[in-house]
Parts: sequence; C-alpha cells; structure tokens
Amino acid sequence: MREQVVAQKVGNRSGISGKGKSSAATQRPARRDRETGLSLATRLRNLVNYLPVALKVAVAIVVAVLVFVGYRAAAAASFFQIRNVETRGISRASSESIAAAVRHDVGASGVWRADLASLSAHLEQLPWVRTAVVTRVLPNGIRVRVTERQPRAVVRTSAGRFMWVDEDAVVLGEMVPTDQMPNFFLRGWNEEASAAAKVENKEKVTKLLELQHDWDALGLSERVSEVNLIDTHDVRAQLAGDDSQIEVRLGAQDFGSRLKKALSVLDSERQTARGPLISYIIMSQGEKKPIVGLITGNHVSESTTSGESSSSEERTKRESVSEKTKEKDSKARNQPKKQEQKRT
Repeated sequence: MREQVVAQKVGNRSGISGKGKSSAATQRPARRDRETGLSLATRLRNLVNYLPVALKVAVAIVVAVLVFVGYRAAAAASFFQIRNVETRGISRASSESIAAAVRHDVGASGVWRADLASLSAHLEQLPWVRTAVVTRVLPNGIRVRVTERQPRAVVRTSAGRFMWVDEDAVVLGEMVPTDQMPNFFLRGWNEEASAAAKVENKEKVTKLLELQHDWDALGLSERVSEVNLIDTHDVRAQLAGDDSQIEVRLGAQDFGSRLKKALSVLDSERQTARGPLISYIIMSQGEKKPIVGLITGNHVSESTTSGESSSSEERTKRESVSEKTKEKDSKARNQPKKQEQKRT
C-alpha cells in the first residue's frame, strides 16, 4: 500500500506575529482621555479630580483675584460714568436739585458701583421729597422715582413769612401767590433746629389738622384766620373778616363746641352798642359763662354774659338819670333863695 504523507503548511514568522499583535491589540482597553464622545468639560473635570487639594485652592484664589480686578477695572471705566438722570413723579420738587445731588454722589464711583441706598437717603432730605426709589439704567444712567410730600398746613414764622409744612412738620417751602390759601394758618412755630422742636412742631400740626377737621364739619373754618398754638393747652383762635380784632380763647378741649358758642355770643353782642368794642372772648372756663373783653379808650373792661352787660348798662343809665334829677332838685331849691336876695 502506498502511504500518504500530509504535508504541513508552514507560514512565515511575520504573519504569525502580526496576527498575534492584532489580536492583542484588540484585547487592550482604550485610554479614557482618548475616548471618542467626551466633551471638553468632562475632560476638565477628570483632570481636576487628579489635582491635589492645595492646588485646587490656589487655582480658586487666582480666579477670584482675576474676577475682582476685572470688576474694578470695569466699574472704573468711563463707560459707566453718570451721563443721564431720569426723574419721575415730580410736580413740586426741583428736578434740577435732584439731578445735581445724583451727579454729586455718583460722579466719583460711577453708575456700576453707586451706593443706591445712600443716594436715596440723601435725596429724601430735599424739600418736597418724601421717598426716593433709585435704580441703575446701565451703562450710564440713574432713574429716580419720587413720592412727594403733601402740603397740609401753612405756618407763619417770626419774620412774617408763610411756609408750607406737611403732617410730619417738615418745612416744604414758602407759599406763593398762586397757591390756594387755607382758611387759617398756624402761629407759634418753634424755629429751633433740634429734635425736641421737631417733636413739638409735629404735635402742633396734628392739633391744627384736628381743629380744621372739626371746624369744617361745623362750618366755622371760614370765620377763623389764625390759630395761636404757642401753648397747645391754651388754644386761641383769631377771627377773620370784620371780626379780625377779636381773639377767642378756647383752652385745651371741646374746641368745636366752644368756638360755636363764642361766635353765637359775639353775634348777639354785635346787635348792641358795645359790639365794636369787643376785644376777646374767653371760653376756657368750663361750665362757667363766657367772659367778653371790651376796649374802652386805653383800657379793657371785662363782663360775663350779654345779659349781665345789658343790666350794667341799665344801671349806668339809671344812675345818670338820678344825677340829672338831683341837679334839677338842687336848682329848684336854690331859686327861692336867689329871689329873696334880690328883694333885699
């Protein structure tokens, strides 16, 4: 039998080694930083995870310093210098004064670094400004929204000037001819620049507004021209019109009813001969009858009610009549004596 020999195929070494290398290469894991599909942020996070803690702190400090320096540079740039001031809600306040105050406070710091709270407090010190809401209008503007103070009363100063004030006793400005004058104004304003004077003046304005409310309800406000509040426990009303020389002393309470009663007494006295001589009426005696003061020459006489004053006038008339009768009687008695002397 013929033997069959199967010949073995021998490959080259390069082929065998290449095949082994390719299979080994396929079995090796790929490096993470070379994986496809990873974003830049992910790669940075992976890098930071390998950094030590001290290096991380140093990097954070450097970044903060760079941000601060950039902020200072941006804020100090001419790009943020104040150029525009916008005001809203103004009718009596001076827009020029508000703009000047804004430019003064913001000029050095710039709009970006402006202290808005301090600026608002500064603006609220100006006349007529009750509140001021300040906002930035980047890059170079400031907007001011104003709530104005409302004039509530007129006070007369010691120099004779008439000034508007609000309910907080803040002097707003001098009254101008175009303003509508209230029925009466306040006298007795404390002009001292102190906290105690401000508290006192606020109490007086509150008292004046109460009087105005009560007298308006009774229809008496038009008959008063001035209220003297030098002493709030001794309120005095100076009357208006033909009664401008008359002062009514009302005391510390019941101002509406007392003024109404005083005017009733005055109107009844006007019908008598002594009506033009009335100087004042005192109503602060509680339940006692009012006292009417008269001017007679350089003297002032007092009487209580009109009934008592009329009785005093009647007594005066009776005394004058009795004196005249006495004179007639004396003349009649002297006539016989004169006739006897002629005969002798």
